[in-house]
Order: sequence, then C-alpha cells, then structure tokens
Amino acid sequence: MPALGSLYLPIHTFLALQAVKCPVLALNGSLDVQVPADINLKAIEDALRLGGNERITIQRLPGLNHLFQHAESGLVEEYARIEETFAPEVMEIIVRLIKETTG
Repeated sequence: MPALGSLYLPIHTFLALQAVKCPVLALNGSLDVQVPADINLKAIEDALRLGGNERITIQRLPGLNHLFQHAESGLVEEYARIEETFAPEVMEIIVRLIKETTG
C-alpha cells in the first residue's frame, strides 16, 4: 500500500508524483539523516508507480550523506570535515541515466 500522505510525502507531493510520466532518477544516501533513504525512496516509487510510471530508477547509495558525500555518520556536524564535494559515483549514475534516456 502506498504511503499516501505519509510524514515523508505530503499528499500534494504524492499526487504531483503520480502525474510524472518522464523517466525519474531518485537517489538517497544511506546515511542521509535529513531525508531517510528507505522510507523516502519507497514513497516516491509508490507514488510514481500508482501514476503508471514504469521508467523509474531508484538507488539507495551506501555510505553517502544528504549531500552525496562519503561520510561516517551522516550528521550535519560532519559536513565541514568532509573534503569531498560530491561522490564521483553519483555523477556517473546521473550521466549514465541521461545517456541511456537520450540515446
């Protein structure tokens, strides 16, 4: 059963996602403490599928925080100590999907 109007997807967001028909890439770091990966990705996928969208790529990225940086805890206090701006593997995922989608 979709998480309709859940704490993570308000009803207006859930309904808006149902209308999306283009390819969707949803990424979440496993250490994201601001947007918990598992429940967030599940709610997004449920909404998209309920709307009939089958062109969905969902990935939970191990060891990455909210900013898609390799992290130990994922806590905001850790951000300033991390030298990495953006994990290269995330950029590779994005580029690969764009290439696959646009041919």
